[in-house]
Amino acid sequence: MAQLLKVHGSFNHFFLLDQTALSTPLSDSALIRLAQHLTDPGNGFLHGADGLLVVNRSEHPGVLGQMRVINADGSEASMCGNGLRTVARYLSEKTGQTNFKVETRQADLAVRKETDFATQVPAFAVEISPVRFNAAALPFTNLGRERIIDDLVPELAPGLRFTSLAVPNPHLIAFGDEALLTGPLMGELGAFLNQPNPYYPDGVNLNFAKILSEDELFVRTYERGVGFTNACGTGMSATSLAFALTHPTLGHFETPITVYNPGGLVKTLLHSVHHHYQIELIGNATVTHQLEIADDLLAAANFTTDQVVVTETGEDAAYQQFVATLPTPVKVAVKD
Repeated sequence: MAQLLKVHGSFNHFFLLDQTALSTPLSDSALIRLAQHLTDPGNGFLHGADGLLVVNRSEHPGVLGQMRVINADGSEASMCGNGLRTVARYLSEKTGQTNFKVETRQADLAVRKETDFATQVPAFAVEISPVRFNAAALPFTNLGRERIIDDLVPELAPGLRFTSLAVPNPHLIAFGDEALLTGPLMGELGAFLNQPNPYYPDGVNLNFAKILSEDELFVRTYERGVGFTNACGTGMSATSLAFALTHPTLGHFETPITVYNPGGLVKTLLHSVHHHYQIELIGNATVTHQLEIADDLLAAANFTTDQVVVTETGEDAAYQQFVATLPTPVKVAVKD
């Protein structure tokens, strides 16, 4: 029997598959089919998810494992900060190590176990890097510039100042009030930029943020390949860096920044080392369910709910209890 986990970071939900535990690893096409099958809420698997996290062996020295991220639409993400925390927890519990590296598509990233946020709410810190601002890294085009940092971009929306950076996932960020975060522009612009368009040919994650106070934000994300999500780890990291760069009296380096999101909160820590930026993302790594399924059904990605044995862990209730203690700085509905 193959095993899957249902996990989340800030209610950014995923299924997690350890391919090293399979007798025969799945092909890329099989992984895409499996991701689409599991994440579709219409199929009844625990309300679906935002993607599939795949754990593989890594050939890199000093690295415990490799993480791949298959989005709900079958595309593959360069990175996923919320997902990386759950993979870090999985590898930590599997190996007994608490401070190590995980291979992602563009970099080997440092992760470590952190102090629990609350009872049964384990937390991990993960490195978010590399950081790039140039148009080719995102990429964007036809906007008359090579970088976008606190700039008016009339091609995208009137009156908003945008910042765009890759961490390495591409992000577009604007700061505003609650009306901006809950109004129609975000969904319209996010959808426009994540279908064929003249500006971001590979799509982009759109983040709107409200500055709450010194070193405190609320961030909402329209995620490439997913749509509106309860939280986006790289989005909150990129927005924290944009905050410190464009509002330096409010957002600070080497000081924890609290980032609220529709699914809870995370902490970010910004570093500037040898003219390079690095971000630490600290948040929950919650396992809500364990699933067992026959190997052949998993490989075929053709199974129904009655063919899967599901066991709850109790951690979801603990996380919801933790979230209930938090303030609600912006009223945004949480996705199941």
